[in-house]
Amino acid sequence: MAQDLRELFKEEKEKKQPMKKGHEERFLNRLDKELPIQRKSTFYFIKIAASILVLFSLGIYAYINFNDEVPQPSVIVDKGTENKGSQEYSLGDLSPDLKKIENYYVANINLELSRLEVSDENKALVDDFMSRLSELDKEYQRLNIELNEIGPNDQTINALIKNLQLRLQLLQKLKLKLDQLKSSENEQVTLQSI
Repeated sequence: MAQDLRELFKEEKEKKQPMKKGHEERFLNRLDKELPIQRKSTFYFIKIAASILVLFSLGIYAYINFNDEVPQPSVIVDKGTENKGSQEYSLGDLSPDLKKIENYYVANINLELSRLEVSDENKALVDDFMSRLSELDKEYQRLNIELNEIGPNDQTINALIKNLQLRLQLLQKLKLKLDQLKSSENEQVTLQSI
């Protein structure tokens, strides 16, 4: 009675018995109940994007709050808290931007003054322009006093800047007139030598 199992399986395999209708479908349903398929969430991409956004926001927050360089705010001096007689303010003391503007104009005015070539022929013209510069300087001093007495306001600040601009323009006009005078003198010398 000892039968070879291999042969027994071969015989069974050859017999092919038909399966009952719906057997495969019932098997798959039962398999799904026992081992459900885990599907990836449709929001998987959104979760990753949100995580990156949170990390990026935290990075910016940390950079802003823990940065060693602390920017100095532009502050206009509060005249109510200062002792009025103890300290005087100029245009450059009000804010760093106004200080840059004042330094720019003062440096250019001094540069133009240093470049002036005064001679006997142009002394009268230079003196005339210097008297105008002196008037503008007096007006600038008056505006500085007003700035200290009344406090900073747009009209005074704009007037101070305009005064500096006028002084620089006046010096540039003087330089242009001196250049014209010099070129006309050169032409006369050239004509006389011919």
